[in-house]
Amino acid sequence: MSFEGQTWWIIGASEGLGRALATALDREGARLILSARNPDRLTELAGELRDAVPLPMDVTDARSVTAAAEAAQDADAVLYCAGLYDPMTVQDWEPEAAEEICEVNFMGVMRVLGRVAPRMAQRGRGHIALIGSLAGYTGLPGAIGYGASKAAVMHLGENLHRDLRDTDVKVQVINPGFIKTRLTAKNDFTMPMIQSPEDAAACCMKALRSNRFQSAFPAPFSWVFRIAAYLPRKLVTRLI
Repeated sequence: MSFEGQTWWIIGASEGLGRALATALDREGARLILSARNPDRLTELAGELRDAVPLPMDVTDARSVTAAAEAAQDADAVLYCAGLYDPMTVQDWEPEAAEEICEVNFMGVMRVLGRVAPRMAQRGRGHIALIGSLAGYTGLPGAIGYGASKAAVMHLGENLHRDLRDTDVKVQVINPGFIKTRLTAKNDFTMPMIQSPEDAAACCMKALRSNRFQSAFPAPFSWVFRIAAYLPRKLVTRLI
């Protein structure tokens, strides 16, 4: 698959994996529309790339999403990698923080795709890529809000894939493990097989080039999560 000449709208482009993916897609010849809440970081990134324009957007604000979706309506592909995370257990549940995580990680996807996916379906072509997480496969300790929101993203991807199966709209869900970002820096535990944003972006690019609906990495860490549904619950709990 070639990205040359395609227009990609990257949501969550200002930091971490989104920023690394913008750089990777730029190297492949794609035109980019860069969205996030921080206009300064977007402008800085656009200045470093070959063909990119900043389009500030707040995925928790319906008016902001509507305006941005109108401006990006000619994009060939949308890549949603905006994400929020705070380690949180039931015992330390902070309602407002947990709700904000769900707003960004899942409701943001709903707001964007509600204004993008029907248009792609109508024209019969496009590419929708959603960044899920290994945390979406099974419940994890200390992941209130985050795990559930990523599971919802992954389930939404299934809905889209089945509804659009007879069109040329390609739908993909990509589920990374730990990535070294300002978000995972909040963790106080050892993170197996943690990747740099650049290495994770390379795995994402491989997935985007493929015809696979769902991809997960890094192997073999991701295997534990993918087979969890088929193992005894007590064993999975011990493994986690």
